[in-house]
Amino acid sequence: MSTSVITLNKGRRAHLLRLLEGLGRGDHPAECVVVEMGGDDAPLPDHGFPLRRVMLDGDGLPLAAARNAGRRAASGEILIFLDVDCIPSADLVAGLGARAAEHDALICCAVSYLPAGAVRDGWQAADLDAAGLLHPVRSFPQSGIVPAPQPGLFWSLTFAVRAATYDRLGGFDEGFDGYGAEDTDLAFRAAEAGVPVLFAAEGRAWHQHHPAYDPPVQHVADIARNANRFHARHGFWPMDGWLDAFAGLGLVEADRSRELVLRRLPTPEEIAAARLPDSRPF
Repeated sequence: MSTSVITLNKGRRAHLLRLLEGLGRGDHPAECVVVEMGGDDAPLPDHGFPLRRVMLDGDGLPLAAARNAGRRAASGEILIFLDVDCIPSADLVAGLGARAAEHDALICCAVSYLPAGAVRDGWQAADLDAAGLLHPVRSFPQSGIVPAPQPGLFWSLTFAVRAATYDRLGGFDEGFDGYGAEDTDLAFRAAEAGVPVLFAAEGRAWHQHHPAYDPPVQHVADIARNANRFHARHGFWPMDGWLDAFAGLGLVEADRSRELVLRRLPTPEEIAAARLPDSRPF
């Protein structure tokens, strides 16, 4: 079955170039679709596989709409969604593609988070493995494939799915506008449709460092809006740790017995205070 890789870019050209380099070092996909959310139309290098670019107009981070646009441009029977800040291992495309051919599921692989400065020209997989840290809340098997403990652990950083299944699920819900909850919503809708989340041993991605915030106060308006949409559909609150932190800062109302209310946007000082040190990978 043919495989299309889909990635989204907005102001992350350096990360995108590493992603494409990683794809070029392994089993090539049938194509890579790059959805440009920020208008970048500068030429991209040839790594031996077809490259398509989709220009998506609009402000902010329309992640759901961008992923759906990527799917519409993709011709593969298997779709692999790979965040632009991830470098794929040499076996990621072949490994996730094979598992998606075997299983009608959302299939994720392990991701190692890299500290600042870990990726240099001529990088080697062993060096990235040595520098990276696996996320502590997700456990991947040493071999084979296992069910995720619950759909909320679905990881949109890198996952594979059959194109026909993606279409049957309706893709990502574009009513989730901007950052937050669109991936968790997909996973719970998939579970309701009998499509599980599976964790695979094959493949790995290395997450390239970029500034991170805890909580992500710069996205509070998106997160509050999307949390309300998720709660209305599924009956519980997603991202509850972030919502609690926002309430503690006075950005949202603490009462979540009804619709979540955004009280104000963060100040520049609050955004600066939430930024994690570069030494922390996540």
